[in-house]
Amino acid sequence: MASSGDNRGMKVIRLKEGKERSLQRRHPWIFDSAIAKGGGDAGETVRVESHDGQFLAWAAFSPASKIRARAWSLRAEQRIDAAFFADTIRRAVAARARFPIASDSLRLVHGEADGLPGLIVDRYGDLLSAQFLSAGTERWKDVIADALVEVTGIAHLYERSDSGVRGLEGLPPVTGWLRGGERAGGTAVTIHEHELKLTLDVAEGHKTGYYIDQRDNRRLFTEVVRQFGCRSVLNCYSYTGGFSVAALAGGATEVVSVDSSAPALARASAHVELNGFDPAHHQALDADVNAQLRAFIKEGRTFDAIILDPPKFAPTAAHAERAARAYKDINRLGFKLLSPGGLLLTFSCSGGVGAELFHKIVAGAGMDAGVDGYLLKRLEASSDHPTTIAFPEGEYLKGLMILKR
Repeated sequence: MASSGDNRGMKVIRLKEGKERSLQRRHPWIFDSAIAKGGGDAGETVRVESHDGQFLAWAAFSPASKIRARAWSLRAEQRIDAAFFADTIRRAVAARARFPIASDSLRLVHGEADGLPGLIVDRYGDLLSAQFLSAGTERWKDVIADALVEVTGIAHLYERSDSGVRGLEGLPPVTGWLRGGERAGGTAVTIHEHELKLTLDVAEGHKTGYYIDQRDNRRLFTEVVRQFGCRSVLNCYSYTGGFSVAALAGGATEVVSVDSSAPALARASAHVELNGFDPAHHQALDADVNAQLRAFIKEGRTFDAIILDPPKFAPTAAHAERAARAYKDINRLGFKLLSPGGLLLTFSCSGGVGAELFHKIVAGAGMDAGVDGYLLKRLEASSDHPTTIAFPEGEYLKGLMILKR
C-alpha cells in the first residue's frame, strides 16, 4: 500500500523519441520497449516524460511486466492519492446508474475503461467481488478497498485475485475476504437477471464469480428462441447454464448443456428448477465439447439453435493462430449440427482474436461445413463492460448471431 499521494519527488521514466504518441492518444499502456531510462518499485507512481523531458502521465510502474507502466492520469496537476481513487471509483459507479442494466449484478469497475488499469470490480447483490491484476492496484489495494465500501455502501468485499494475469506482473494469486468478513450466506449469492434467477459462489465461480458480461446476450437468446420457434437447443461450454435457462424461458422444450465440469452442470440443472422449468426438458452432459459434437454428428442429431461460448483460446495475439484452428473446428461442427434455418450464437472472449479475425474464422468454418448463413447481429459484452475509443483492447468479447440458410 502506498503511504503518500504527493507526486512531488516521484521517480521518472523517460520514453524514447516517438514513443509518446500512444499516451498522447490517451492509451494507458507503456511497454518496456518504449522506455529509454528510469524505473521504480512495483506499483510505485512514476512521472512519465517524453524524450525531451515534457510531462506525459502519472503511471504505476511494473518491473516484471512487458507493460512496464500503466497510466493513472494524464494531468500534471493530478495527485495520485486516496482521493484520486475514491473520485475515480465514484465516477465509474455513477456511470453504471445511466446504463440500462436489468440485474442486481453488474460490473462497477472495468479496468482501463474506467481509468483504473488492472482493477475489476463486480457487484453481486449485497457483496462486491474484486480482482487486483496489476502492480499498481496491488500497491493501493487497501485504499481502493476502503473507497469501494464507502462509495457503494456495500460492506462485504471478496478478493478474487487468482487470475493468471497476476503472474505476468510478478504477483502471487490471492483470494479471501478483504472487507466485511463473513456474511450470512457466506460466498454464495442468488442474483436476478431480467426475469431469471441464477446462483453463484464468488469464491469458486469463474472470473469474479460469474459471466455477467453475457447478460444481454442471454436475454437476446430468449427473444430469438421465441421468435424463431426453436425447440431443440444445444448449449456448448454451458458452465452453470445461463444460456440454457434463457432458452427454456424462450419456449425451448429440449435443451442440452455440455460442459466438462460436473459441479457446473449440477448448478445448471438446479437453475432449471429454480426458475420453474420442467427438468425433463433439460439434459446435462459431462463431456468434452469437441468430442460430443462429433458424436452428435455421427448420431444424426440436429438442433434448432446452438450456443458456442468457449473459454479463452488466445490470451494474447501470440496465441491467435492456434486459437483460430480451435475456433474454426468447433464452429464447423456447430454448422453441421444446425437444422435448416437454425440459429448459431458463437463467441470468442480471447483478447488476441479481434472481431474481424473472428468473423473470418467463422466464415471459413461455414465454407468447410458447406453452409452459408445470414449474419443477423454482431454481439458484444453488456454495457457495464464498456470499451472506450482510446482503449480498443477492452473489447474482448465478440460474437455473431447467424441464421443458417
